[in-house]
Amino acid sequence: MTSWSVYLLKCADNSLYCGVTKDVDLRMVKHNQGKASKYTRARLPVEVVAVKSNLMKNEAFRLEYQIKKLPAHKKKSALENRTIS
Repeated sequence: MTSWSVYLLKCADNSLYCGVTKDVDLRMVKHNQGKASKYTRARLPVEVVAVKSNLMKNEAFRLEYQIKKLPAHKKKSALENRTIS
């Protein structure tokens, strides 16, 4: 079984983007090529600021959804500490 990751990117305009993937390194390449997300395509380059790995698929998508609802200043700590239930 492949583990899933939730990642948080900092865009060139200092906004944050949260996503889910099985391969963070490959996903970063795609983001910086402008091929992964319409949102990040207009805000390149992007850099990873936090990753939570070794999640089941349903856990990863649930965590991503919950993080996306948070204000920007709480997203990184929520992902790093996984303070969301």
